[in-house]
Amino acid sequence: MSEGRERMPLVTPADLLAFEARYPAHTPTKTQAIHRELGLHPARYYQKLRHAAEASEGIAADPITARRVRERPAQATRHAR
Repeated sequence: MSEGRERMPLVTPADLLAFEARYPAHTPTKTQAIHRELGLHPARYYQKLRHAAEASEGIAADPITARRVRERPAQATRHAR
């Protein structure tokens, strides 16, 4: 482990979905919270969030947020056209 870097605890699917429920919109405040609370780069956060929304543990923990996350890419694609 490198000096000065604290190791972040493992983030579970339930943790990721709870965080997303608290910060549903992508804002600068959310970006800062991703770094501060989860110790992740935003791109990595969204990768992990997508996996959490598809995992049975994530769906069981927060089915509404998991569904919203799973549907988000389809909505973004439709709006981009």
